[in-house]
Amino acid sequence: MPVFSADPARIDVALVHRWLSEESYWAKGRPRATQDVAMAGSRNYGVYDEATGAQLAYARVVTDGALFAWLCDVFVAPSVRGTGVGKLLLQGVLDDLEPLGLKRMLLATADAQELYRRFGFTELSGEMAWMIRQS
Repeated sequence: MPVFSADPARIDVALVHRWLSEESYWAKGRPRATQDVAMAGSRNYGVYDEATGAQLAYARVVTDGALFAWLCDVFVAPSVRGTGVGKLLLQGVLDDLEPLGLKRMLLATADAQELYRRFGFTELSGEMAWMIRQS
């Protein structure tokens, strides 16, 4: 049975780095040192196999703790996709952040819009024009 945790000490940092740098479309080739710094400056979450303790999923959130959060680096192990692990991860993250009363939470995805819609995320539109600066 999978279990959610907000305890950063449980994160298998080497596994998360491998997942993101080798298997994700958004972080391919990300250096381990960069990942370590990103994780140190973020809230880190995981889902684990209750029986073995093996990590099944990961997400991190960059936030000011009052108004804004960016949900990023969401990854579910291929072997457990479609089993509810992603939903458990997202619900756990949202429950952990709820007491902060954040006004906005942002994310970007190329392929999981339906999953995020189930949790209240919508595509950007409206009066504000979101902009990006990339390097």
